[in-house]
Amino acid sequence: MLRISSLLLVCLLTVPGLLRAQRTDGYVVNPVAAPQATPFPLADVRLLPGSPFQRAMAVNARYLLQLDPDRFLHRWRTNAGLPPKGPLYGGWEGPASGSSHMLGHYLSALAIQYAASGERPFLDKLTYTVAELATIQQARRSGYIGGIPKEDSVWHDVIAGRIQSQGFDLNGAWVPWYMLHKVWAGLIDAYTYAGNQQAKAVVVKLSDWAYTQFIDMPDASFQRMLQCEHGGMNESLAEVYAITGDKRYLALSRKFNHHRILDPLANQIDALAGEHANTQIPKVIGVARQYELTGDEAAKTTADFFWETVVGHHSYANGGNSNYEYFQDADRLNRQLSPNTTETCNTYNMLKLTRHRFGWQPSARLVDYYERALYNHILASQHPQSGMLCYFTPMQAGKRKAVSTPFDSFWCCVGTGLENHAKYAESIYFRGADGSLYVNLFMPSLLSWREKGLTLRQETTYPAGETTTLTVQATRPARFPLRIRYPGWAGNGLTITVNGKPVPVNTRPGSYVTVDRVWNANDVVRVTIPMRLHTEALPDNRQRVAVLYGPLLLSGVLGKTAPTAADLPVLVTDNHPVGDWLRPVAGQPLTFRTAGVGRPHDVELMPLYSLFDQHYTVYWDLFSTQGWATRKAAYEAEQKRQQDLDARTIDQVRLGEMQPEKDHHFSSEQSTVSEVDGRKGRTLRNGGWFSVDLACDPTNPVAISSLYYGSDQREGAFSILVDGVALTTAAPLPESGSATLDGLFAEHVYPIPAALTAGKTKLTVRFQALPGQPGRPSFGLRLVRQPPAN
Repeated sequence: MLRISSLLLVCLLTVPGLLRAQRTDGYVVNPVAAPQATPFPLADVRLLPGSPFQRAMAVNARYLLQLDPDRFLHRWRTNAGLPPKGPLYGGWEGPASGSSHMLGHYLSALAIQYAASGERPFLDKLTYTVAELATIQQARRSGYIGGIPKEDSVWHDVIAGRIQSQGFDLNGAWVPWYMLHKVWAGLIDAYTYAGNQQAKAVVVKLSDWAYTQFIDMPDASFQRMLQCEHGGMNESLAEVYAITGDKRYLALSRKFNHHRILDPLANQIDALAGEHANTQIPKVIGVARQYELTGDEAAKTTADFFWETVVGHHSYANGGNSNYEYFQDADRLNRQLSPNTTETCNTYNMLKLTRHRFGWQPSARLVDYYERALYNHILASQHPQSGMLCYFTPMQAGKRKAVSTPFDSFWCCVGTGLENHAKYAESIYFRGADGSLYVNLFMPSLLSWREKGLTLRQETTYPAGETTTLTVQATRPARFPLRIRYPGWAGNGLTITVNGKPVPVNTRPGSYVTVDRVWNANDVVRVTIPMRLHTEALPDNRQRVAVLYGPLLLSGVLGKTAPTAADLPVLVTDNHPVGDWLRPVAGQPLTFRTAGVGRPHDVELMPLYSLFDQHYTVYWDLFSTQGWATRKAAYEAEQKRQQDLDARTIDQVRLGEMQPEKDHHFSSEQSTVSEVDGRKGRTLRNGGWFSVDLACDPTNPVAISSLYYGSDQREGAFSILVDGVALTTAAPLPESGSATLDGLFAEHVYPIPAALTAGKTKLTVRFQALPGQPGRPSFGLRLVRQPPAN
């Protein structure tokens, strides 16, 4: 591969009208585990007009150019004693936040967008931002750069072995290694995608600082530090080893392997339930990279088992995973449908891991997952007009997607989102170690295969249409096997012609069809993939299903106004196949309508990726005619009870979960995270307490609603205080509670006197265990408006 050492890349006009920036990988360490397939450089693939991916990339590029690097650099400059050049952005980047993660994502997105487009404005912004970081690093003189509040005192204590963390804070700083990992990754991307030598110099000096300060830290202390989310530090340090050849960085990379999480996976044990999902995925990407660079088979086993476990047992129909950011019990998703399912960052990282695994052993099954997640989560996470981005994609019926604002959100999923929508072309084509060409994804695109002296143009309306056409333009004849993915969902019937002549298809869905021949200019390959409707049930409820058309997850359109419980649709299908009761809508591609089976009415379905500003459902409850007649009243009553509770809820916090607790200014002494049946909560040890801030409505009578495990018979009284005033001393059993639908948990309500809420928009609620008593675990805390008296 061509290596370019200058700051600016050589631009080649290899195809008429196509100006490309040639990527430089800049690696000096060859993989020990020889890859069986490698992706083409992003600069060698261009998306062509006509696909939702190309449109999403264009919208994202427009937003990327609106962002001001000086505003992201604000804290980085002030921490170095330099005057800022722009005010802080809002949201997670704002003055009240401890975040500085966006700068690294911004670097990565600029580098990727430049490689994917060759457009100079992205390179100019990248060059400027890297130069600013070099200036900051020079001012600090230690090699360190950072934008974390109070970072000097934090690192001083950590290096001295004084380490305190509850999972997302490290000595009072919010996930500092996570923040730093983003700029490590961004600088590496600036070098490997855009050839920026200054970025390499900065990241090497930063890595020197980390090696000097931390390589001799006792392992027990280091592992205690790793309890705090730290992103993919093991991956980034492995990459620094790969671009320098200096084994010190590989040693530090391995030191960042978090044994509490990785050791069970290496032993093929699924202990993921209750773990914060996106904290773990980057750790596994790191060991995947270590495997490639060292040949460590245990690292490969870890990555393989993790991928199979998450995709096979923890993922929803859109390819995403997690509920309220956490993994739940394997194959227990039926009760995990909420407004906060499938965090986008998780899938960003799962796609990275999938690319690693495909390189080790190419498999159509891996790409089937990749395609599903790309369409139904990544593409579905960007508003197609505004370009704003989703944190979560709700799987709960009747919800809608919430998106960021341009300058006042900057959630983690905004950072990964800037990257997601710039790199759609990165996995369309791979080169096999045997000289073959893998066609993985069916997108309008143009591949330049310089070694073969040819281009491959792919034209398609897939998935609206069933056909894709591949046209070869070659300067000389070239023999190689062309491997075309036969999707696992397609069923039998895929056909291929070359220059109009049929090619035998002797493989089954979920594999590759190989056409091995000498390819010449103007050879045309036409592939027809039979699209079909199919359903996919939840693993723990076979009567609750998602509906898919080919690779597309379809969502029921429920309108711009939130539906009532009575309006949430169910399907009375009497077990007939989906093709019998779901029909295409004439003149509207990829749009379908139920035919007489919807209750209370039939529903239109569209791809989830295309549906914004609407409420929707993706999981459908199926009934027989007799079953619906028997269960209708109870089903609708429970839906109404839950909807009424949600409507009366002023504020709620999911106890034991990082972001909800942080958002509610959680504070605690002597409390631990508990978990029952996949639901997390907080338990007080003797004399312990926890407190949260909850938004209040001073115009209505309000109450505290706490959720308890119904069969928990532990004694242990506790007090509830509101703004320091004792509200009640509660016995452990919620005798007046009401059972939830699953029958496992019960809600108990504690009315708050009006005198404690008068004129207040916020209450501090504290649960305090009495001396000698353990407080009964609470598995959910809400402030609710009291229902009117009967």
